[in-house]
Parts: sequence; structure tokens; C-alpha cells
Amino acid sequence: MRKRTEPVALEHERCAAAGSSSSGSAAAALDADCRLKQNLRLTGPAAAEPRCAADAGMKRALGRRKGVWLRLRKILFCVLGLYIAIPFLIKLCPGIQAKLIFLNFGWGDSVGTPSERGMTYDALHVFDWIKARSGDNPVYIWGHSLGTGVATNLVRRLCERETPPDALILESPFTNIREEAKSHPFSVIYRYFPGFDWFFLDPITSSGIKFANDENVKHISCPLLILHAEDDPVVPFQLGRKLYSIAAPARSFRDFKVQFVPFHSDLGYRHKYIYKSPELPRILREFLGKSEPEHQH
Repeated sequence: MRKRTEPVALEHERCAAAGSSSSGSAAAALDADCRLKQNLRLTGPAAAEPRCAADAGMKRALGRRKGVWLRLRKILFCVLGLYIAIPFLIKLCPGIQAKLIFLNFGWGDSVGTPSERGMTYDALHVFDWIKARSGDNPVYIWGHSLGTGVATNLVRRLCERETPPDALILESPFTNIREEAKSHPFSVIYRYFPGFDWFFLDPITSSGIKFANDENVKHISCPLLILHAEDDPVVPFQLGRKLYSIAAPARSFRDFKVQFVPFHSDLGYRHKYIYKSPELPRILREFLGKSEPEHQH
């Protein structure tokens, strides 16, 4: 403390001497200069401390921002890498697509690997079992969503062997599995990915999965009823409408009625709630109760 105060005392003495030896404005200016130097010595270190603290705080804030940005950039690169890797993974492992189509991993007691061919023959055996026990009662085939692919496969084979069902009902159908996969909500993020068909659609067909409803209906000879909700988020409404436009003029249906029944989006039936429609029993009675050829929608 003594060392720090000695220069201040000397400065006071010098200022006092200057005040006694000078006069007028020169003495006043010198005195003001001396006081300014004294104040700077006394207050300089104290005033610098807040500035240092502010600088340190700013550096910490900038450091935190930089850390957050680095973490976000790392996450972004990881997501981008995963986004690019998934198409190659699916291309190299077509079985992944089959799993996503059949979703057979929630099937509790099932074993083996499902396939379009296997499901079709299973359905054929079930139909034969039911037909053998139904007597004179009519037998109708009803398929929903992916089941419409199985249903049209089955009915096409039944018609080819000249044992068609009494009617075919398709609820929320698609045209074929490629068009459905391209329209499915899961494909939205990759729909415009370069080589989308090669990465995602070709592996499906190379696995023997086609579910070609649009081709099957050209070989079906029995009454056909198509039901579809306009607000279906899984199988777009336009695919059901397109299937109807293919089936209606087909020669195989020239002696049978083909009917398309849309359900307005305000009803909120979406993909799997058409069964809630209070109009459904009437629609079925009217369709199944008529025998004359009729194409309507």
C-alpha cells in the first residue's frame, strides 16, 4: 500500500508547487490536469474490472453458441448420412421391403416367411374349404387394403378354373403394389430422391411381389363392388377410382355389374373405418340383391 500511495503523494506535492508558483489560467489548467491524472490512477483498475467481466461473459456465451452449433451440425450430418444410406440398404437387402409390406413381425403365432404366392394359395385353400361346406349359400370374397391384392389374385384363379365366387368386394384397393408404394405416406421423404424406382420399387418386384389388381380385374368374371373413402391417407382415393375405370370397360365384366361407391371425406372414414358407415348394409343389400349387369358409381 505504501508503494502505491507514494506516487500519489508526490503528485499532490507537485500540483501544490505548481499552484503556488503559477498564477491565472495556467495554474488552473495545471491543477485540473493533475486532478485528472490522480483520478485516473485511483479509479482506473476498478473501472477496468467490469469491462473484463463483460468480455469474459461474452466469450462464454459465444463458446456456448459455438458448442450448440457444432452439436446441431453433427446431428444434421448423421441424419443426412442415414437418409442417404437407407436407399442403398434397401437395394442391397430386398427382404426389408417384404417385411414392410407384409408386417408379419406382429403376427404372434405365425412362422416362416410370407409371400404373395403363398398367401394366394392359402386363400385358395380356405375358399375351397368354405365352399365345400356352404351348400347352396353364396360365398363372397372381401379384400381390404393389401388384402385386395390377395383377393383379386384368388378370384382370378377361381375364374380361370370356372369356379368364381358370387361376388368380389374390394375396400380401399390400389392398382398395383408399385403405384401403391410410390403413393404411400412412408415414401414421401424419398419420392423425389434420384433413382427412387431403382432403389425402392425394383426390389419389391424382384422379390416376386406385384399384387397387380389392375391386371387381375381384366380376367375376373363376377360382380365387383369397390368401396373407397376420399380421405384415405394410406391408399389414395384416386387409385381406387383408377382401378374402377380399368375394370368397368373390361370384357370379362360385360355380363356382370361393376360398382364404385365413394365415401365423402367429411365422414372421416379414412383407410379402415368404412365399416362404420350406417349406409353400408343398404349398399351391400342393393348390390348383392341385383343380378342384372350394371356399371355405376
